[in-house]
Amino acid sequence: MSSTSAVQAASSLSIESWRSDDANIWSDVIIPAFNKSHPDTQINFAPTPPTEYNSALQAKLKAGSAGDLITCRPFDTALDLYKDGYLANLNDLEGLKQFSDVAKSAWVTDDGKDQFCMPVASVIHGFVYNKEIFKELNLSIPNTRDEFFKTLETIKSESRYTPLAMGTADQWEAATMGFQNIGPNHWKGEKGRKALLSGKEKLTDQAYVDTWKELAQWKPYLGRGFEAQKYSDSQNLFTLGRAAIYPAGSWDIQTFNNQADFEFGAFPPPVAKAGDTCYISDHTDMGIAINANSTNKEAATVFLNWMASKEFATLYANEVPGFFPLSNHQIDIKDPVAQEFMSWRQQCESTIRNSYQILSRGTPNLENQLWNVSAQVINGTMTPEAAAKEVQDGLAQWYKPQQ
Repeated sequence: MSSTSAVQAASSLSIESWRSDDANIWSDVIIPAFNKSHPDTQINFAPTPPTEYNSALQAKLKAGSAGDLITCRPFDTALDLYKDGYLANLNDLEGLKQFSDVAKSAWVTDDGKDQFCMPVASVIHGFVYNKEIFKELNLSIPNTRDEFFKTLETIKSESRYTPLAMGTADQWEAATMGFQNIGPNHWKGEKGRKALLSGKEKLTDQAYVDTWKELAQWKPYLGRGFEAQKYSDSQNLFTLGRAAIYPAGSWDIQTFNNQADFEFGAFPPPVAKAGDTCYISDHTDMGIAINANSTNKEAATVFLNWMASKEFATLYANEVPGFFPLSNHQIDIKDPVAQEFMSWRQQCESTIRNSYQILSRGTPNLENQLWNVSAQVINGTMTPEAAAKEVQDGLAQWYKPQQ
């Protein structure tokens, strides 16, 4: 015990992160909560803007100036850091017992033997809708695809509102909030994702073609000039009350809470027919690791074990609505829309984005290809079949199980 308290007595830990939006939450809520039980550990949350994080972190790690704790992106970005010797092995971390294998899968070696980041949070996909517009047009939440398109048609023909707030200028939304949002219901979540990894299924299979066919049907409902509409434009369109439905990642909840002056709710991706099993993308988004070269590993371990606690999970979920804890603790979420997203974990089967584990390692990069072809399918410049062929050919170029 004495050595641990001696370490704590003089400890100062620095955290590398891309979540600059959360700086106040760390300084005002999370760090003070930890300091109640560990008053002698000073913690400094030092974020870098999201777009610069990967390269800035790499440079700091090379120079030996990175913080003691490293916030991890999922899969290969973090795995490469571990392979390069920058992240400590966490196999013996007590706190890891609080997480399922699916939660841990984004930060484990391919053979499943070594854990190098502890899971922190996931984001969930679905649709956010303007409750006032739904009330005005007497609409109910669509559960099936037919109901979904009937709802879009009603909004389009009977109102001045844009039915769906999404553009294709930035491309990534077409894949992330389009393809990866509705796709799991077509390819049956983890079953389909794992079948792509093993080579049992191909991206030219009906499930994938049907996902793009459904996406192509969004075009008439995206509003004028959607091809030039960027992510921030779509957010504005929705928060200004000019669009009825927003294909979402749960991370948008905070933005909408801050900017929308109307009540909004959420619904999961509609299924083919009533009673079908629903699948949601509950994507492992953020983990945390110990810098292999930290001189404060003991204090860092104490902090990570605290981050595995119910106390941290509850604080984080309520302070950063839309980022959901990956630990097994049952927690109460106060934000009604975050609560809605989280409730789908009980009703639906969870999966993660199918391009993230292993399949975007080679050239061409599957994730980037999905951005491009999904945007083209929505724009009407590529058929669903051509999209499927392009990504399958790309994957087969370098991934043996798909050859």
